[in-house]
Amino acid sequence: MKLNPENISLDILRRLWGGADARLDDASMHRVANSAAAVERIVAGGETVYGVNTGFGLLASTRIPGDRLAELQTNLILSHSAGLGNALPRRVTRLMIILKLLGLGRGHSGVRPLVIDALQRLIDGGAMPLIPSQGSVGASGDLAPLAHLISALMGYGRICFGDEVLPATAALERLGLAPLQLGPKEGLALINGTQASTALALDALFQGERVFAAAIAAGALSVDALKGSAKPFDPRLSELRGQPGQIRVAAAIAELLEGSEILTSHIKCSRVQDPYSFRCQPQVMGASLDLLQNAARTLTIEAAAVTDNPIVFADDDTAISGGNFHAQPVAFAADTIAIALCEVGSISERRVSVLVDPKMSGLPAFLTEDSGVNSGLMIPQVTAAALVSENKTLAYPASVDSIPTSAGQEDHVSMAPIAARKAGEIARNAAGVIAVELMAAAEGIDYHAPLKTSARLQAIHAEVRAHSPHFTADRYWADEMSALQSAVLAGEIAAGGVAFS
Repeated sequence: MKLNPENISLDILRRLWGGADARLDDASMHRVANSAAAVERIVAGGETVYGVNTGFGLLASTRIPGDRLAELQTNLILSHSAGLGNALPRRVTRLMIILKLLGLGRGHSGVRPLVIDALQRLIDGGAMPLIPSQGSVGASGDLAPLAHLISALMGYGRICFGDEVLPATAALERLGLAPLQLGPKEGLALINGTQASTALALDALFQGERVFAAAIAAGALSVDALKGSAKPFDPRLSELRGQPGQIRVAAAIAELLEGSEILTSHIKCSRVQDPYSFRCQPQVMGASLDLLQNAARTLTIEAAAVTDNPIVFADDDTAISGGNFHAQPVAFAADTIAIALCEVGSISERRVSVLVDPKMSGLPAFLTEDSGVNSGLMIPQVTAAALVSENKTLAYPASVDSIPTSAGQEDHVSMAPIAARKAGEIARNAAGVIAVELMAAAEGIDYHAPLKTSARLQAIHAEVRAHSPHFTADRYWADEMSALQSAVLAGEIAAGGVAFS
């Protein structure tokens, strides 16, 4: 893809997250060159500009002589390469680099085209710097993560080719790149920005999209396993409330249940209402969908935003110091994703609890006929409960916290990368909960044979059975649960009709 930073959509970002090849378009490169030329003129004119010929943070009033400007930028990167923790996943690092290219491609950062080319070579060569996941508070940009990215281009740290990790100098040699020598403003332009936080949040969002779709499928399958009612999914109910997510979820579940023999077999039964976790799916899942949609809009805007400092305006050679690097929008979006996905997992676990309880479901205890000798899905439900409890703890918003840094100069920070990392963990935990529900619901469906569920849900059932066969006796569950969790995260189990936009 040729990327135009001024026209980025969620679908484009999803494709980039999935590994699509991309580079900036010609118009972007023209803007980059103009911006770099403006910085040259500003430096030549002797004007004092933050980060170009001054120190950083509390040292902003310290003027740096012209013959030490290159040293200033180099020291900036090295001193800020101070992260800790496990390395970011390759897909997140790759997306982070692409987001940095998008921001720089707007032409307000003052970097030279050769910097763009160096970042592009990392993507084209599949060479991902090892970037520690901890160390950013999400203001003044994601300083430490982005510094580790740029220090790798300068020959410091390590770079990964697939499973092979090399010293950065050796990796650059393999790519045919000389170590990057930074010019005025470039170091600051490269480490100021919200690209690490935004990449992590988008990663959580796109994983969450798949979890959400699988949860809709699992929820509908559970309704049929319970011999539950389809009346709560009548579109007239949701239209009267008017919440868009609720309307979409009700329609998706109704469509999945359409044509089920199991559903029609009990149409005149005496049961009046199902538990909330079954009949309130449109209300709970719909509210989660609306939150996820709002987060998606915020992150789509942020993906191509100019978030470094100072911002260069080439039309009149001005550089304005501001605060676009503050990641509060990303922090709120990530916390929203976390809360929404926490609830997706929570309501799913409650459906599992109903299905394994013979008093509630009318099915064999723990979905095994020979109970006592066999425990059935007793402990998978406990695992789901444990994941939900863990998610509740993780869902506490990071965005409401702040701690002053840089000797008080940076006295309010967003904690966006922490919020985004937690959201990703919640998505993966929720996928595990959905995996357990899929196992329970599939087993419940089997007990209603020879009656069949709908054609759409039969396809979901078959996908579950590809990873977890029907059981008549206890067996080793962990591998099946893990396989289904991976299938959820891979987008292999989807209901359709609820994709984010």
